[in-house]
This record gives sequence, structure tokens and C-alpha cells, in this order.
Amino acid sequence: MNILITGACGYVGSSLTPYLLAQGHSITAVDTEWFGNNLDPHPNLQFTNIDIRDLDSSFFNNIEVIIHLANIANDPSVELNPNLSWEVNVLATQKLADNAIRAGVKQLIYASSGSVYGVKDEPDVTEDLELVPISVYNKTKMVSERVTLSYKDKIKIHNIRPATVCGWSNRMRLDVSVNMLTFQALKNKKITVFGGSQVRPNIHMQDMIRVYSHFIEKRDFIDSGNFNAGFENISILDIAEMIVSKIPAEILVTESNDPRSYRQNSDKLLATGFLQEFSVQHAIDEVIEKYNLGELEERDEYFTVKTMKALDLHL
Repeated sequence: MNILITGACGYVGSSLTPYLLAQGHSITAVDTEWFGNNLDPHPNLQFTNIDIRDLDSSFFNNIEVIIHLANIANDPSVELNPNLSWEVNVLATQKLADNAIRAGVKQLIYASSGSVYGVKDEPDVTEDLELVPISVYNKTKMVSERVTLSYKDKIKIHNIRPATVCGWSNRMRLDVSVNMLTFQALKNKKITVFGGSQVRPNIHMQDMIRVYSHFIEKRDFIDSGNFNAGFENISILDIAEMIVSKIPAEILVTESNDPRSYRQNSDKLLATGFLQEFSVQHAIDEVIEKYNLGELEERDEYFTVKTMKALDLHL
């Protein structure tokens, strides 16, 4: 199958692209390479360094499926330059969807975010709850979902709302909770927890890329719509305690003015036949293993905000 992946060099894209190549798909990959390029050459991989805002219709020729990962990720990064984020996260998504339909693409899988719900009191946050986004990043994702679904009569649309992804990638991120706290314990023998009672949903990298593959395989059998993808709702303090059970480290709890807790219920995804195989504990073990092997060190490109500032992408 011919698949276009935007953001192919990102945290998820760097793992998803080789996974799909190994399954026999042909991949057209695009990325700005802001965070480098860790993709190995492959006979079925065609890569272009390009901003998704500049994609023209030629990129969509003979493409059957688009996996749209490219975006300005997370709240702090979006706040650096909200205008850029609206252009990349929303306007470019609308242009991409329009070009996809004109080219006869069969399916668009859009990487949204589980944070679109805002803060919810319900223990089970399901796809039918009202969206109350509380940050610019959340809002760009909500609007983009509505843009993509406006095309559902012309193309199969699957909007995926991932939890916080954790675990190893060749383009690592050390600014997401599980990875960050594990690395702190390894490097400093201390973990700083702000508040600690805040709950975060999580999904392991390998399950994340399996979700995208699942929707490709089941394209004709799953109706267009929004799908949560997160399996472990765990407080930040509990994550820290899981880590120190493996690494001798001290947990320092400080006050926080951020009480936000996010939860997810992914029964709708599980009802399509997807099965979770990996966990937060797997992610912790991976980070420990890579660190001990000398394959994981602290780099600026592992931190989204640092990299965007270095590239002068902030206001």
C-alpha cells in the first residue's frame, strides 16, 4: 500500500515509518527535520524535507492512505508561537485534506490529542463527552478534528486521540512524563514531581504505532470518527514510584498550581479488535536499558521547546 506520512521524523513517526516499511508498505515521508532525521534508507521509502504548509498536489499522487502526524506538539511549544501553531496544526491540515480528496486518497488518519477534552470529572472520558479545550494546543486539535470530519462523506476519516506516548524512539523525547521522570532518576538520582496527584493517560510507543497500523488494516470495517488511544490512567506520583522501584532515587514533591488531570476510556478502540500489548512499565524498562547501554543521553533535540527556540521559531 502507498502511504504518505507527515512528520515522519518525529517521536512517533521515527518508529512508525520503519514499522510500516517492514510490513511491506511503500512510504512517502515528509518532515521539516527540525529534530533531525533518524530514518534509515529503504528501497520503499521516499523522503522529502518539506514543511507541510508547502505540500502541493504532486505529493498525493497514487497515495491510498495518509497518516498525518506533523504538528506543533504540546502546550508549551504552541505557546511559543500561537500563530505558527494555527497555521501548521489547522490550516495545513485543511489544505492536506482538500488535496487528499482531489487525489482520490481513500483514508486520512489524523493524530489529534487526548487533551482535547480539557479537565473532566468523569472517571471514564469517552469520545461522546463535550470537548472543553483549555489551551491553544487543545483548541488547534479540536478544530482540526472538525475540519477532517467535514470531509467524511468523501474520504474515510479516523481521528486518533492519543494519550501521552512513552517509551523509546530513535527520535527520543525527554519532555513527556514517563520518559522525563525516568531519565531524571537515572541521571540525577532524584525525581522532581510538581503536585503529583494529577492523572495522565499513557500509551506505549509500540502500541501507538500498532494503533495506526490497525486502522490501515481495518479501514473498510471501521466507520469514520474519533477514537481515544490510551490505556493506563496513572497519577504523576504513582509513575514516579514505579520508577524508583527500579532505580534507587529520591522523589521530591513540590507544590503545583496546575491541577489538571486527564483520563481516557478506550473501549471504542478496543471494540474494533485492537489489543493493548505494552505498558508504562515496559517504557520505564526501555529507558533504563538504553541509558545503561550508553544509547540515551541528554540532547537539546529531545526537548521540543528547546529546539524550537534554537531554531528561532518562537515569537
